[in-house]
Amino acid sequence: MVKEIDGTILEGGGQILRSSIALSAVLQEPVVVKRIRAKRKNPGLRPQHLQGILALQKLTDADVKGGHVGSGEITFSPKSRKGGEIVVNIGTAGAISLILQTLMLVTHFCSNLSLIRLSGGTNVAWSPPIDYLQHVLLPRLKQMGYSGKIEVERRGYYPKGGGSVQASLHPQNYLRAINLSRVETKSEIQGVSHCGSLPQHVAERQARAAVQTLKEAGYRCEKVAIEHNPHTLCPGSGISLWTTGDACRLAGSDALGRPGLKAEVVGRKAAQTLIKELESGAPVDKHQADMLVPYMALAQGTSSVFISELTQHTVTNVYVVEQFIETKFSVIGEVGKPAQIKVEGVAFEGFPVSP
Repeated sequence: MVKEIDGTILEGGGQILRSSIALSAVLQEPVVVKRIRAKRKNPGLRPQHLQGILALQKLTDADVKGGHVGSGEITFSPKSRKGGEIVVNIGTAGAISLILQTLMLVTHFCSNLSLIRLSGGTNVAWSPPIDYLQHVLLPRLKQMGYSGKIEVERRGYYPKGGGSVQASLHPQNYLRAINLSRVETKSEIQGVSHCGSLPQHVAERQARAAVQTLKEAGYRCEKVAIEHNPHTLCPGSGISLWTTGDACRLAGSDALGRPGLKAEVVGRKAAQTLIKELESGAPVDKHQADMLVPYMALAQGTSSVFISELTQHTVTNVYVVEQFIETKFSVIGEVGKPAQIKVEGVAFEGFPVSP
């Protein structure tokens, strides 16, 4: 029986599609997603959505119907979880991080190592920077038994992209439950400030402003690395910050530069966002929460996490996961406020034999 998912429910964005396809691949259950992004300005599949689906198709030998840019409905029918080596070329500045989010859950349960080379946008608006996956999401998932590595070979900015990332994602067959409550200790902070096809002082000024803002708030910033590439496909800059030194607390923030915006403003914005997260006392930031939801549902045992802010993204992902997995999340809190998420995982396991 094919499971049907309405792409306009709740938040109504691409996360519904990404989560549905990923869970279909893990559970080996066909799914049809209808009215994809129907309420968005440019409805239907965009290039980055399509490339994520096609990548999963290669990893799972799936049959795909409706796989073209602009499609409002897609059917995905997986046949295996074999993993392997694939290349994903978005062809635009579409977010590499969002495609990796789609693939990472599935590759954990594949029968073979997955080596994935991706090209597109590494630091673009409306998506987590690739640094967040490297330094926040992966370390958190490793606490649950995940094993993988993400390397940035070249950064890509809007509108031309051209960034290059390589991911090595190892099958581990199971996930451990995770329990994270309030954290009172002050975390140490690291980061990276980067720019491409711009003077190096742009990245340096972003970093100085961020470090000073954090220092004034009483936080220690160990290091903000400077990255400068004079030959990116188009100009761009940004800064990412993340916590270190506390296995319980993992949080991140970022800000992007744009024409007319001073580098100092970019650096301060990233620091202020992280300070707000840290002052909540939550070990899980608001962006990490929705990413963790499917992993918690597939983990062995009861997972419970305290998050800095419940977002509509998280509420939507909870809904989608519950359509696939016979479990029920407990969400204590309101959208826009701190909350606790709890679930009894289904303890999914298995390395299927590839055809």
